Amino acid sequence: PYGPRAIAQVRSLTLSALDELASRGVKALVIACNTATAAALADARERYWIDAGIPVIEVITPAARQSVIATRNQHVGVIGTKATIQSEAYLRALAAVPGLTVSQQACPAFVEFVEAGVTTGEEIEAVAREYLTPLKEAGVDTLILGCTHYPLLTGVIGRVMGEGVTLVTSSEATANVTYNELVDRGLLHDPWPAGQGPQHQFLATGASESFPHLARRFLGPEVGSVARVNTGGGIA
Repeated sequence: PYGPRAIAQVRSLTLSALDELASRGVKALVIACNTATAAALADARERYWIDAGIPVIEVITPAARQSVIATRNQHVGVIGTKATIQSEAYLRALAAVPGLTVSQQACPAFVEFVEAGVTTGEEIEAVAREYLTPLKEAGVDTLILGCTHYPLLTGVIGRVMGEGVTLVTSSEATANVTYNELVDRGLLHDPWPAGQGPQHQFLATGASESFPHLARRFLGPEVGSVARVNTGGGIA
């Protein structure tokens, strides 16, 4: 996970991973990590979109826009990794919205629970209450789950925050942005012949042995074999 790492290191790791994907001839790049987006988006868009013509899509702006639509009292909360919160990326994304109050809270232990496969139970609920009570007491009515691990914790987060708080994730909005970008650029794949479909390829820069089990929780059963790559960005 990138959350506990220094922003400079996250930037290096992210750009190295994107270099690997770009070298494989991808038609678009999606930075599906809030911390990586906060650390490397500007550099990534210059390197790939401006210089190479490869669209670079991120997750912070779609979630921010969705939260503005969802809020009723103009008070939005943001939870994320320490690096994402310290970057103030969401504060910048929401700065132009008049009358909007934004409250932030770093929740570093959430990623550790998800990585360990723990998404329910007394321990995670106690940690969630410690993190989220200040936001609940502050009166936020919309909460951005500013880490792509956090949707696996929507049950406990929703229980702590209460029914009156809307939880916002970036997944659907980011998928729509990606689709629209591909349509606008004429990059959509032609329809597959009957009985055929896309092939998925999964690459891991870390422990490829443990990746499939966790990845299936996010991506579903289509996660098959995983190839380990050394991007040169310092991941062993």
